[in-house]
Amino acid sequence: MSLLSDHQQILTKPVLTEKSTTDQERLNAYRFEVAGGANKIEIRNAVEALFEVKVLKVNTMVRPGKNRRRGASYFRTPSRKIAIIQLAEGQKIDLL
Repeated sequence: MSLLSDHQQILTKPVLTEKSTTDQERLNAYRFEVAGGANKIEIRNAVEALFEVKVLKVNTMVRPGKNRRRGASYFRTPSRKIAIIQLAEGQKIDLL
């Protein structure tokens, strides 16, 4: 497997919510949904390689799944791992 596809497997997708766009403007921080087994060093290397930016800080959190109901049956949505990436001053990632 090539290094580029490894980085793309670590960063699953960007999280585009009202809170994440506020963080982009205020803190120069971006949120990504990442692979469950990825650590902060792998996430930092993937962001720097894919977007060619300098990462200052990486914070991670696991959002547990929620119980949902459809008709008479119940199911649980999957858990997600979210990474908050803070970039150096003047750096930017174009997500759209």
